[in-house]
Amino acid sequence: MYLRTELRSGGHFYQEDNKLANVKLTVDAGPHRRINCPVSTTVDAPEGVTDVKLTLDEVGVPCQARLVEGGLHVSWIIDDLSANEASEYVLEFSGEGQGPGVSLSDNGDEVEVKIKGEHFTSYRFGEDLVRPHLYPVIGPYGDGVTRRLIKEGEADHHHHRSIWISHGHVNGWNNWAEGEGHAWTRHQEFEALESGPVYGRIVAIGNWEGAEEWRGEHGSNVICQERAEWTFYNTPADMRVIDLHLTLTAPKIDVLFGDTKEGGLASVRVEETMDVKAGLGGQIENGMGGRNEDETWGKQAPWCDYSGPVNGKRVGIAIMDHPDSFRYPTYWHVRNYGLMTANPFGLSHFYGDPEKRGNYVLEAEKSLIGIYRFYIHTGDATEGQVGERYHDFAHPPKVVASGA
Repeated sequence: MYLRTELRSGGHFYQEDNKLANVKLTVDAGPHRRINCPVSTTVDAPEGVTDVKLTLDEVGVPCQARLVEGGLHVSWIIDDLSANEASEYVLEFSGEGQGPGVSLSDNGDEVEVKIKGEHFTSYRFGEDLVRPHLYPVIGPYGDGVTRRLIKEGEADHHHHRSIWISHGHVNGWNNWAEGEGHAWTRHQEFEALESGPVYGRIVAIGNWEGAEEWRGEHGSNVICQERAEWTFYNTPADMRVIDLHLTLTAPKIDVLFGDTKEGGLASVRVEETMDVKAGLGGQIENGMGGRNEDETWGKQAPWCDYSGPVNGKRVGIAIMDHPDSFRYPTYWHVRNYGLMTANPFGLSHFYGDPEKRGNYVLEAEKSLIGIYRFYIHTGDATEGQVGERYHDFAHPPKVVASGA
């Protein structure tokens, strides 16, 4: 979704009769083969125009457009483009009805996400939940790839809720665990719920809050505000892609994100049979070649992958860190018992050195940004081509727009 775009001429592309002309979009794969790769670009368009049609060699390609600052944001998915090759698409400013490849349904306390009519996940945000999270998350063979939700006493770490966002020390509050005196992430509103042929998009606004009776210097129990933009792509079932663009904004006071291993701006707890400790073939691998907890916990890497068997078939889920994220490449709080989180704060724990501190003070009304991709695949990291698919995210194809 994040890629460089160049416009060879400024302003709108007009023909001599002053009608809006088609736009040619040239996509250069660069040094990597692109398979089921989401791409997007922003082009100039007349005011109010959002209906577009995209073709490749005169064959229609599902595309999706929305107005953003700077123009019309157009997205589609490259099926397969060889390394060092290019494709030329034609974008027309006229649309034909395209069924929603990804559909969202707001059911009151959760938003159901379907891909090609099949349930993929749900964004759960009910008032009784300590924090919003995605659950279940359906993998390549129709089974969940994250641990079932549990209650306190049923198993370890009941606060590890599938896929979620949290941190254990925020201005002294624990917004990681669910023990006595914990903080909350309380859903406020949806900035956007968008279905479409290429992706579904949830933009959720929430407050990280202390106890109701607590009031900070700013007269509120809000510790910081969370804007979580989740994008679910219309890719094949054997490789699902979820992007998370996270913005944490301080209120009218500074916010201290403390040095603790108990946290993750992007977190997952995998299905129990995938755990390394289960002894069924589970495996952790990171982008530096590290294997399992001894070689990956507390280490920096651009991505980390957890794979193992679910109902006898091997599946994996990777979290990828974008170069524009806070403290890229992140450190990983990843355990043989099934936890994997991107944690850029717990340096004293990761290095085993109290002199190395990962504290970060977010100044009043400033923001911290984390950009992550969850990539769910068949097989282990090698079979799932996690290393190559990382480049789709961090070093995407280059798109150039010109007059057709």
